[in-house]
Amino acid sequence: MPTVSAHVAQTLAAHIDHVFGVMGNGNAHFLDALERSTDVHYTAVRHEAGGVVAADAYHRASGRLAAATATYGAGFTNMLTALAEAVQAHVPLVIVVGDEPTSGPRPWDVDQIALASAVGARTYTVGRTDAAATTVIAIEHALAYRVPTVLAIPYDVAKLEAGPVPAAPHPTLPAPIVPSPFARAAVADLARALSVAERPVLIAGRGAWIAGADDALGRLGDAIGAVTATTALGRGIFPRSEYDLGVTGGFGTEAAMELISTADVAVVFGAGLNQFTMRFGALFAPGTRVVQVDVAPAATHPHVGGFIRGDARLVAEALCEELSALGGSASRWRESIDIAALRARDTGDALAPDGRLDPRSVAVRIGELLESSPSTRNRVVVTDGGHFLGWANMYWPVASPDRMMMVGTAYQSIGLGFPSVPGAALAKPDATIVLSTGDGGGLMALADLESAVRVAAGRGLAVVWNDAAYSAEVNLYGLQGLAREPMLIPEVNFAGLADSVGANGVVVRTLADLEVLASWAAIPASERPFLLLDCRISGDVIAPYQQEIIRVNS
Repeated sequence: MPTVSAHVAQTLAAHIDHVFGVMGNGNAHFLDALERSTDVHYTAVRHEAGGVVAADAYHRASGRLAAATATYGAGFTNMLTALAEAVQAHVPLVIVVGDEPTSGPRPWDVDQIALASAVGARTYTVGRTDAAATTVIAIEHALAYRVPTVLAIPYDVAKLEAGPVPAAPHPTLPAPIVPSPFARAAVADLARALSVAERPVLIAGRGAWIAGADDALGRLGDAIGAVTATTALGRGIFPRSEYDLGVTGGFGTEAAMELISTADVAVVFGAGLNQFTMRFGALFAPGTRVVQVDVAPAATHPHVGGFIRGDARLVAEALCEELSALGGSASRWRESIDIAALRARDTGDALAPDGRLDPRSVAVRIGELLESSPSTRNRVVVTDGGHFLGWANMYWPVASPDRMMMVGTAYQSIGLGFPSVPGAALAKPDATIVLSTGDGGGLMALADLESAVRVAAGRGLAVVWNDAAYSAEVNLYGLQGLAREPMLIPEVNFAGLADSVGANGVVVRTLADLEVLASWAAIPASERPFLLLDCRISGDVIAPYQQEIIRVNS
């Protein structure tokens, strides 16, 4: 007779194909049912946070719902940072966990519902008679609100017989937000402004990609002759890269950002306009008419002068229709601009003055090597958080927003890099997965180095920016005169750690050492190991985005 856990597993299996996690007392029966009665693939990771991170990365790379699982108590609390990241990044996940028995908490139990609520996640608790229906409700909540939901199975309920698994209804999801009559009037007004704009700029974020707005935004850009730019999570969304200025904010070049500030009309699609995207308020000039298009209830930055609530694709299509009816010709502004020159960056020196590698030259050469081979050209880049964050974002080309993800940045966390690799690898089974991580975050996530190597063997590559420090803190607080010793890390041999779990670790002290990447890419995927490049870089070279933060905080 199917158990409560089987009801959860089989109902969930109708909507997912992967579960990531760590087994324990609280989820043992769920995992048993998952293995015995479904076709869902379970991937074990080595830390509960890693299960949530892997599911998070799986969704970001595939767009599909994923699930994670952990036991109760310490297993649950171990995953809270990753849960908070998924909430703040608006990632829909279902997280199946064990929980205290219905008879009341045991000495080691904690209030998991309150803990989940504290980081913004809702919990649904299954019972003996409603497990399948409750599972559907949890799925529906995750997809409708684009947030992770916790699905709790009380310990004394998990293995109770519950009868045949009922045919649960399909989740009911909201349709894309169609512009209201008031919003349509705003669309018409914006179309008139764009039809006469001399220096139009379009900016798009991850929300525009989720809405499937890339084609419509391309047509809109051509209709008005717009220069384009993206947030860090929207890279690659515009089809006309020759007119794209790159990432707004500190990951962009100073020259490109200065050009954006000269826009007369700027329209932002599906971007939250956080402080980094907005250059701490300096992205636009006071004379720029800034209009935000988003599904949020209201504008998300005080510099927005007009707000249109609606699905990014539908609004972009409506603007194209209005512009077509108005007639007229597109601005020729973008044809007069040398976009490539504005995007040019400082490529650095082979070595910094301290004798260690200049991270800029390392990033440039890795970018060239990644682009030189078909196997690494088809790639997904996952990044941890830390000072090094800028190097991959500034120097490595990105094909589309689902091929560059920064798990951890929404919550300003580090240590979520290595477990991102299994999720991305299973979401994109034909792609090379490239991890960019620092030594601080790398050490924090070390438990799932093994997970990354095991799951992504043959097509996994990790770049460790090893400067023997928590450099973001050194740059911000060390320069203010605070004691540097707590900010330093004894230099760790990541290459040796990689070797110990079956990878090929290479210490990189010169640019010539990076040529191992070209040799690795030339080997058939079935024959090559996971590769880790332990890049011994200088901490004296400060990324431009970090310099911007330093200026604001000085």
